Amino acid sequence: MPNPYETQRLVDEYLLFHYGADREILPWDLGPTSALHFPVRTVSELLPPALAPARALDIGCATGRSAFELSKSCASVLALDYSHAFIQAAQAIQTHGQLPYHIAQEGHSTQALTAFLPPDTHPDRVSFQQGDAMDLPDSLGPFDLVHAANLICRLTHPLRFLQRLPSLLLPGGHLLLTTPCSWLAEFTPPDRWPTTSTLDWLQQTLAPHFSLLHQKDLPFLIREHARKFQWSVALGTVWQRRS
Repeated sequence: MPNPYETQRLVDEYLLFHYGADREILPWDLGPTSALHFPVRTVSELLPPALAPARALDIGCATGRSAFELSKSCASVLALDYSHAFIQAAQAIQTHGQLPYHIAQEGHSTQALTAFLPPDTHPDRVSFQQGDAMDLPDSLGPFDLVHAANLICRLTHPLRFLQRLPSLLLPGGHLLLTTPCSWLAEFTPPDRWPTTSTLDWLQQTLAPHFSLLHQKDLPFLIREHARKFQWSVALGTVWQRRS
């Protein structure tokens, strides 16, 4: 089955999700505005105050907004995604400061928009690369911060990624992890789903090496077309690597 995250439709959908203005994403006054700008809020609402990590890893970065947000406080950010198309879009914004795209209105109707490099960010601090979260090179770490937003329930073997995390973080380093807990057989074989709640499973898996510092529910909104949206609530957690 072809990877849906290589299609232009999903690249455009995620460019809007990451860079769209309020009215571009949600043209309805009655909509859930608190769910807008999720890729920004996974950093701004989960990153511990006054923390300025030297080196950060954004794994599953999609089209790059969270990586740019991390560049405001991190000296360097390595941003990886499995999708070549997502990485190419992020690199285009980094290089040119903008990227034109189209969003679906209804039927064959579309609207032309442009994704712009977010202000007050430092694109020179960010490096975008294609990579597999379940097959990260041994030489990759360690980092002061790892950010993984809505990644684990899209992996064929999420436990493999979680077991790799201790070697990716320095003692005292922080892990920012979000997931909508949407376990689907098309992405993860059911025998690899948590047998408890996702939060309990994360605590059991990460407890030998990490302390859970904070958890927060983070709503998010993905627009499919002008009259259809996905409203979800991600479980956000902040962990610290034990010495």
